[in-house]
Amino acid sequence: MDAIRVAVTRGELVESRHRADAVLVRDGEVTEAWGNPDLVSFVRSAAKPFQALPLVPFGLPEEELAIACASHEARPDQLVAVRSLLERAGASTDDLECGVEHGSRLRHNCSGKHAGFLFLSRARGWDPAGYRLLEHPLQQEMLGLLAEAVGRPPAEIETAVDGCGVPTFALSLIEMARLFAGLARGEPPGADVVVRAMTGHPELVGGPGAVDTLVMRALPRAVAKRGAEGVLCAGLPDGAGVALKVEDGAYRAVYAAAGVVLGIHELAQRPLRNSRGEIVGTVSAAG
Repeated sequence: MDAIRVAVTRGELVESRHRADAVLVRDGEVTEAWGNPDLVSFVRSAAKPFQALPLVPFGLPEEELAIACASHEARPDQLVAVRSLLERAGASTDDLECGVEHGSRLRHNCSGKHAGFLFLSRARGWDPAGYRLLEHPLQQEMLGLLAEAVGRPPAEIETAVDGCGVPTFALSLIEMARLFAGLARGEPPGADVVVRAMTGHPELVGGPGAVDTLVMRALPRAVAKRGAEGVLCAGLPDGAGVALKVEDGAYRAVYAAAGVVLGIHELAQRPLRNSRGEIVGTVSAAG
């Protein structure tokens, strides 16, 4: 099937176009593909549910586990969860190595994941300083976990530095979709707990208008996580997995592409609004 085309109209004119590749897998096999399912991209923040798996044995409250999986919007309820996880880790905002966003490390959209990393570093007895670096034992554990989940040696997984300073991993869309299919089936161990935390608190994972939150609200028991540069992955209640990547990284196109792949009409066509809140066009799947 052809790649998904997303058209942005303003008035009656098509002002911009985006392209998305996507895949749906079931029982490990590709059942539908849009564009190139073998496309390799960095999984970015869509890896967070897997990076939170080592936290499961510690019995964290669901809100703290959800915020460790989040790309949050610094809403009050989200910051409460980050502070709680930091306190549990015996750490402070000064210990966060995610950089500054909106004038604060705490308000950085990855602060929940980093708070989880601090907790795990202390629980493992590792020096938390430099926990973000690939050579730190924490990140070696994360690399090993992802590599095992996709069935490849860690040395074969290409890495780079993510926006918040930690390693990110290059996977094909098929591999990403299989990972999330596994999550939906409760694999690897602890996945069911992570999924329950995310689906029970979708507003903590993203925010009221975030695409992953909207997917989880539209499809009960589905787990979804977005990543930077136009990545979205989802595990469906029937055990299927989905992954998509917008070619030019445009976040607004992720909604329409997700709408096509997941059959959510209200995402496939959304209003384009100006700064006054007025509807001035549409962002919609065009093919």
